[in-house]
Amino acid sequence: MSPADTLRLLLLSSLWGLSFIFMRVAAPEFGAVSLVLVRMGVGALLLVPLLLSLYYLRLVWQHKGSLLLLGVINHVRPFSLLALATTRLEAGFTSLINATTPIFTALLGALFFSVPIQRRQYLGLALALFGVYVLSADRLDFALGGDGWFILAVLGATFCYGIAGNYSRNHLSHLPARVLAAGSSAMSALVLLVPGLLLWPSEPISGQAWANALALAALSTTAAFLIYFALLASAGATATSTVTFLVPVSALLWGYLLLGERLSLQILAGMAITLAGTAVATGLLRLRRHAPPSPSAATAAQPMAATLDATPAATPGATPDDTPLDNNHSRH
Repeated sequence: MSPADTLRLLLLSSLWGLSFIFMRVAAPEFGAVSLVLVRMGVGALLLVPLLLSLYYLRLVWQHKGSLLLLGVINHVRPFSLLALATTRLEAGFTSLINATTPIFTALLGALFFSVPIQRRQYLGLALALFGVYVLSADRLDFALGGDGWFILAVLGATFCYGIAGNYSRNHLSHLPARVLAAGSSAMSALVLLVPGLLLWPSEPISGQAWANALALAALSTTAAFLIYFALLASAGATATSTVTFLVPVSALLWGYLLLGERLSLQILAGMAITLAGTAVATGLLRLRRHAPPSPSAATAAQPMAATLDATPAATPGATPDDTPLDNNHSRH
C-alpha cells in the first residue's frame, strides 16, 4: 500500500470512528430518526452534485427502485438503529459490536445468496460472537429500558449491513460508485423526510448537538464515502477491508479522549476476541494447517468481504471514482 493510500486508510478509519462520537453527542437531543434525517439530508445535498450529468441521472431514474431499497437497508434502518443505541451505549462499545458486520455479511451470503462459506468462517463467527458476549455479558439486561435491547439494536444494524452488502454485490455491482452513494443517500433522505419531521424534538436543540450532527453528515458520511471509494479504486478491496479493524480502535480512542469513556480490561479483551474472529472469517488471519496447502487451494481461498456503513460501488468505468469496486465493507 502506498503512503497516500495508508493516509487515506487512517483518515477513513478516523472519520468512521468519529461517527460514533458524533452520534453519541447528537442522538440524545435529536432522537434517532431526526438525526438520521439530518445526516442523510445534508449528505445527499453534498453528494448529489456528483450526478449532474444526463448519463448519471438516467442511471438513477432507471434504478430508482433498487436505490430506494439500498437506501433503506444500508442507511435508514442501520443508521437509525445505531443512533438509537448511542443514546444509551458508549461510542467505543457500540463500534466494537458494529465490527461484527463482516460476519453477518458472510453468514447471510451463505444462507440466502448462494455465497460459499468455509469452515474457518464458521469458526470466525463463533469467535466473534463470543467476543461480543465478553464485551456485553454484564450488560445483557432485557428489562424495560435495559442495555440488552440497545445491544440488540447494534446487532440489528450489522444484520442490515449484511443484507445490503450481499444485495448490492448481486444486483447493483454494475452501477458507478457515485450513483450508488448519491442515489441511495437521496432516496434515504426522501424516506426519512416525513417521519424525521414528525418526530422532530419539541425542545430546542443545542449548538453542540447541531455541530455534531452536521459533522456526522459532512465528515463521517460524505467525506468518508469519497475517501472510501478512492481507496477501493487505488488500493483494492483486500487492503481496504482492514478499515474494519481500525474503526473500533479509532472509536475507542476518540471516546476516551473526547468523551472520557473508560477503557476497561473487559472491553480490551472483548475487542481482541471480536476482531480476531472477524479476521479469521474474512481471511485476513489465516489458520495454520498441519499439511502445507497446495497452490490451487491457496489461490482458491479468497478473503471474504464485509459491508462497512456502506454503499457498494462499481461502474462501467470512466473516472477513477467510477471504477468497478468490491462492495464488501461496513459503513457507520
